[in-house]
Amino acid sequence: MTKKILVTCALPYANGSIHLGHMLEHIQGDIWVRYQRMKGNDIHFVCADDTHGTPVMLKAAQMNITPEEMIAEVNKEHLRDFTDFEISFDNYYTTHSPENEFFSTSFYKKLKEKGHIKTRTISQLYDPEKNMFLPDRFVKGACPKCKSPDQYGDNCEVCGATYSPSELIDPYSTISGAKPEMKDTEHYFFDLPAFEGTLKEWISSGAVPEEMANKLKEWFESGLKQWDISRDAPYFGFRIPDTDNKYFYVWLDAPVGYLGSFKNLCDRRGDINFDEYIAKNSSCQMYHFIGKDILYFHSLFWPAMLHGTDHRMPTRLFVHGYVTVNGAKMSKSKGTFIKASTYLKHFTPEALRYYYAAKMNGRTDDLDLNLEDFVARVNSDIVNKLVNLASRTAVFITRSFEGKLADKLTEDSLFSRFVSLAPTVDECYEKCDYGRAIREIMALADEANRYVDANAPWVLAKDPAQKEKLHEICTNSLNMFRILATYLKPVLPTLAAEVEKLLNTELTLESIAKPLTGCVISEFKPLFRRIDMKSVQAMISDSKEDLVKAGAKPAGGENQNKSAKSKKSDDDSVIAPQITIDDFAKVDLRVARIVKAELVEGAEKLLSLELDIGLEHRHVFAGIRSAYKPEDLIGRLTVMVANLAPRKMKFGVSEGMVCAAGPGGKDIFLLSPDSGAAPGMRIR
Repeated sequence: MTKKILVTCALPYANGSIHLGHMLEHIQGDIWVRYQRMKGNDIHFVCADDTHGTPVMLKAAQMNITPEEMIAEVNKEHLRDFTDFEISFDNYYTTHSPENEFFSTSFYKKLKEKGHIKTRTISQLYDPEKNMFLPDRFVKGACPKCKSPDQYGDNCEVCGATYSPSELIDPYSTISGAKPEMKDTEHYFFDLPAFEGTLKEWISSGAVPEEMANKLKEWFESGLKQWDISRDAPYFGFRIPDTDNKYFYVWLDAPVGYLGSFKNLCDRRGDINFDEYIAKNSSCQMYHFIGKDILYFHSLFWPAMLHGTDHRMPTRLFVHGYVTVNGAKMSKSKGTFIKASTYLKHFTPEALRYYYAAKMNGRTDDLDLNLEDFVARVNSDIVNKLVNLASRTAVFITRSFEGKLADKLTEDSLFSRFVSLAPTVDECYEKCDYGRAIREIMALADEANRYVDANAPWVLAKDPAQKEKLHEICTNSLNMFRILATYLKPVLPTLAAEVEKLLNTELTLESIAKPLTGCVISEFKPLFRRIDMKSVQAMISDSKEDLVKAGAKPAGGENQNKSAKSKKSDDDSVIAPQITIDDFAKVDLRVARIVKAELVEGAEKLLSLELDIGLEHRHVFAGIRSAYKPEDLIGRLTVMVANLAPRKMKFGVSEGMVCAAGPGGKDIFLLSPDSGAAPGMRIR
């Protein structure tokens, strides 16, 4: 049965550029949406810039332009970056819109009619130098709960507590640095505690991830508080009805902006019933993709506002963690605070989409963008496993069979095994457990490549008597490749489009089980380019240049070289002593097929490998046990140092060394030779 679904991502704030931290959420949401479209569901994907508040007002003043001019330019930049990253929004809008003003005002009036809006005089922090009340984010001090210093005036980034700015310890104005004064002002409050029972029931329904639901229980235990929804002039936003100098707090009209963007889409399209999606008892579904830092607003205030205005509450919140780079917080001085536009100068969007997806598990864990692992995984999976499967077989279909596939498959059991993964892939995509989906898909890719290695079409092509078998092997292989590309289509949409051109067929879920036979394919062209660390370093340098242009200095300088020299010699960032070309020429690198792999009793890190290098077999111990299961290695091609002197070890003699890269642990990657390689071939 076709589902009707509304999906949103959190609204990026309009006072800065999109960076790779933002992209995690939008890639996560886009993959989910693309998969739902493949399933045939009627889905609408909307977002907008969050444009209101004091930060936008002050930044526009610094730029000597109006806030409206600034947010219009930012909106163009944001939309460009999302489009370039293949984020398939049906509408990307702005909260500074007539639709959003209408809904913000109507929500307020409805809540007020029902008695859910309260007014009272409060004492608020006031900047005596700037003559203005200070918004939450323009006051800093120590958290009243955990005492962490330099926390903003609305919530603590260390312990997650929420509070009012007046509760901060030793507050100061981030605008002038002055110590704020307390000053009375009348404010408007949303009576959140009145919805406690409704919110508890909604949260326990599975609408919020379990680990986040436990966090929300803590907030209920400490008691819900009425929510201040007003701000004093000067302020950039929507004025509250029947007031002269009061404006809606940005966090009121930001989530309402989801509906504003959707209404704009409905009005432009003319074939979508807006009310059907937001009605209180609607059978439609509504999903929000958000970061854990804004859980409080989306799991308490927003559903309470919807319920209080007789609208449906969200079906589910998909909540993700933060992005770190190389194990640390994104850093402007280190060049790891990377803007989306800077990344795209050096890499395709597909590379990051794949890497993020491979590490997403549907939970709120933080995700680390390890840049070395990024290069290794993209090359290993997309280039060596997926694309390599097509490049090693499609060329023979073109050369020997005028581009026409065989009339039938001869590996029914293998084909069926690939088809049978569909229910698992479906479950993973539905739960945003993309990492598991990719592990399962790549395990099949390994199996397909072992099939190609075992049948060696490049050898069959030399023997006219084996022409029919060559036709069958390549047709079988390309059908396995087609299924893999279909499973990965939500993650790699551009690559999937190129595969569709190659195979002259659309990659659909319905066609997975139908063999592609007897048809003509196009000539193979490179589908994906290998990436390298040189591009990573260039991207980091560009990010530092962006910082320099903004008036800051990169960390390091002359002292950076001194500190690098003082690191231990096994640090990956330190280059080993130079060797000459004559030294390097002595190393004999050979293609090897792993014919046997076993655990080594008594060794925690070692596997025992038997390697076929053409004229002979070698026995090698390899410290890769943490990353590979023995049964997954059998039949795989790798690279070994064939002229390394035998080494007597505790567990036996090792007759060479396999080549691998990576930081260690599970992130160890055996080197794989390019297409057409065979055991014993020398790597030149």
